[in-house]
Amino acid sequence: MGIASLVLGIVAIVCGLFASGFQWIGAIVGVIGIILGALGRKKTENKGIATAGLVCSIVGFSVSIIFYLACVACVTGLGSLIGSV
Repeated sequence: MGIASLVLGIVAIVCGLFASGFQWIGAIVGVIGIILGALGRKKTENKGIATAGLVCSIVGFSVSIIFYLACVACVTGLGSLIGSV
């Protein structure tokens, strides 16, 4: 579960930073990675990898949500700018 959490965390970061308009995918993948990382930390054999996956998933989730909200704010601002002309 630790390796899956790490992979999902990396995917969440990449989707959050580079998938313009699809940051919600990074947020969903990040939540799944957080869950798997938390479950993976309970096992003693892959605790380090699970911790890294948990951290990457939290960062990926946060970046995805921040960039998604920024994208929504830009589209809303652009819509109000066009509507006032």
